[in-house]
Amino acid sequence: MVTKKSQKQRVRRIRTRKTTDAVGYRPRVVVKFRDRAEVPYVDGVEKVIQNLQLGPWERLAKRFPGLTFKRMFTSVKPEQIRELIDRATEIDRSYKPSNLLRYFVVECPPGVDPEDLAKELQSWDLVKKAYYDPPGDDPVVDPTDDPRADNQGYLDPAPDGIDAEFAWGIIGGDGEGIGVIDMERGWTLNHEDLTAHGATLLHGVLLDSSRPHGTSVLGEICAVDNATGCVGICPNVDSVNVVSYNGSTRPNAMLAAIVALSFGDVLLLEAQVNIPGFINMPIEVLDAEFDTIRLATALGIVVVEAAGNGSNDLDTFTDGAGDEIFNRGAAGFRDSGAIMVGAGSSTTPHTRLSFSNFGSRIDCYGWGENVNTCSSTSVGSTTSYTSLFNGTSSASPIITGAALAVQGMAEAGLSSRFSPMQMRAILSDPATGTPSNDPPVDRIGVMPDLRAIIEDVLNVATDVYIRDFVGDTGDPHTGSISASPDIILRPTAAANPQADFGEGSGTENSNTLGFEAEAGQDNFIYVRVRNRGGSPASNVEATVYWSPPSTLVTPDLWTLVDSVTIPNVPDGDILTVSDAITWPSAEIPAEGHYCFVGLVGTTNEPPPNPAEFVDFDNFRRFIRDNNNVTWRNFNVVNNDPAASGGDPANYIPLPFLAPGAPDKGRQMRLEIVAKLPRGARVFLEAPMHFIDGLKVFPPFFEVQKKRGVVRIPINPHGRHSFEDMLFPAKSRTNLRLLVQIPKELRGNQYQLYARQLYREEEVGRITWRLVPPEFFKQRYGGQKRYSTPGRHK
Repeated sequence: MVTKKSQKQRVRRIRTRKTTDAVGYRPRVVVKFRDRAEVPYVDGVEKVIQNLQLGPWERLAKRFPGLTFKRMFTSVKPEQIRELIDRATEIDRSYKPSNLLRYFVVECPPGVDPEDLAKELQSWDLVKKAYYDPPGDDPVVDPTDDPRADNQGYLDPAPDGIDAEFAWGIIGGDGEGIGVIDMERGWTLNHEDLTAHGATLLHGVLLDSSRPHGTSVLGEICAVDNATGCVGICPNVDSVNVVSYNGSTRPNAMLAAIVALSFGDVLLLEAQVNIPGFINMPIEVLDAEFDTIRLATALGIVVVEAAGNGSNDLDTFTDGAGDEIFNRGAAGFRDSGAIMVGAGSSTTPHTRLSFSNFGSRIDCYGWGENVNTCSSTSVGSTTSYTSLFNGTSSASPIITGAALAVQGMAEAGLSSRFSPMQMRAILSDPATGTPSNDPPVDRIGVMPDLRAIIEDVLNVATDVYIRDFVGDTGDPHTGSISASPDIILRPTAAANPQADFGEGSGTENSNTLGFEAEAGQDNFIYVRVRNRGGSPASNVEATVYWSPPSTLVTPDLWTLVDSVTIPNVPDGDILTVSDAITWPSAEIPAEGHYCFVGLVGTTNEPPPNPAEFVDFDNFRRFIRDNNNVTWRNFNVVNNDPAASGGDPANYIPLPFLAPGAPDKGRQMRLEIVAKLPRGARVFLEAPMHFIDGLKVFPPFFEVQKKRGVVRIPINPHGRHSFEDMLFPAKSRTNLRLLVQIPKELRGNQYQLYARQLYREEEVGRITWRLVPPEFFKQRYGGQKRYSTPGRHK
């Protein structure tokens, strides 16, 4: 763990050390001529300048002997550059092209001060810009090589990480189909966790001392899933290549990358620069870098740029013309279109690390410390790892991986890739990202949450659901959750469940396909699910429990029946049926009324874990916020008291439980709603101690002292609500409704229910349907069956 003290020490060391020149680097000045300057794009253009008297060359050569002008862009032919600019203008109508063929570099002979040379060249009338081009450092705070630790938390769900693990379950979420190029100076491309990608150095000269840095960057992005070392955010990215600016210039290296990338591919810029008065700035502070980045984004290439490790407030920076080029609210702001990345802490809440640059220009942040990834040595070790990679160097690959994942899913699920501006808007959106600890102070943007992006922006995730009632579309609702048509109980196995109960069967919306168990034999349960997401769902697991009838069916009442796997549930909201779950005869409970509970889920969309619901607030969220759980709840009762086991007083008994919450005693309310005919009577039979809690007093009840119960008359034609009372934790109070239907009216069907409320929110319900004797005779042939009740929301 990097302590605050060690962070401060590192920042101090960065501020005071002198930049070490890269191998082969000579100080140089970048010169951009004005468009009206008729200079050919060739090396040695100083001869043309002298012959055409385009500038005071003789004075310059006398003061700085040995100068020569060279083309900045040598990796691509001039005609290709013109074609790129023309294509960029067609793709991005907002692109105002800069003439890259006016950029030259002047290497300084020994003893020449590059800043003095730049000042002299800037005085020429035909020179638009001249500035010293510093070599810069890799944007890492401390590239210490330590043994790998088991810490890739940046892959974890938000708020800890970007939830790459969730994206892997979506087609394209592992980067498949998308290309990436990393621009810096050194890598070990045959590292054991990278060699499978076959990455190639497309431009420049490899710098051995930078091998650990580049290898760590690629490890974060795309380390392969090979049971060795770590795994990258996008291990199956389509192509990985690199360009080095060692022995070249950054714009020249970028242009070499641009011609190798397609619309929607990703270019990562792992570099920072020191300029007078500021250290470790983002490279687009320099004009040539800015113009090249803007060309890339205009061509549709997603550019991710390290913000740099200089502790600079970018909003306050002004260029030579006095413009606040990084301040989004300033008139002089200029936008390259790149996604600029700052560094946050590895622990939540993520705080801006002291070395990170910050400001309104920064779009996203990633972990800037404690990153576990590949590493190497200056001689090219292929088995090295580190758990301490950091800086905006470690943050930028995290955002690069997020961009690759989003682009891969977009191509697979939406048949089109996002433009750079669209990608930046998606990854930097606070609605689908994790804010830093104190956004107004940190000013490093957000860390993307791939799960939120997948669900709220792309809609390419699977969204498997089981209906609570006919007409349920998987959205949150306040209707019934007790009448699911998608848990089907049959006494015999179906030969073709999909044909009998699935899409196109004609029974899609039937609520009467079966909910009674045949006594003395095995029975068969089928589960139907839909997928309203944007990707097919594979290996959907459906689990069924049974519970006694209760107004609050908490998981401690559930008994497992079994689970079944549905191999594929296609997208498009197509009703798909499981194979049979066999409910063995020996495991079917004694004759009575029961409730089925059904859970469905996938690896990426796991079903709720009942063990989590000891906390009652979690349970409430469970029944309200999930579309992958339902109850199959309907008691069918003969309304003839003699046939239904009624007592001598000619009442139909409807027993049920009224439980307490599993965690602690809570104030809840019991309510009975009956829709019975004129002349019907209803009583609630409850233990005396329960009646005390209901605050019901004489003369409104009948006491049966021998049985220790009280009977309270209930409104048979509407709602009967009791006062809130304390339901002790884990209590299970046995109650009964006693119903009497006038004999002459027993030829019809009637319904009533009991429900339990907590803070005015219904948390459980049990419903009974009273049917005439003829119904039972026709339906069951005089045999007794088990029937299955349930609940409402």
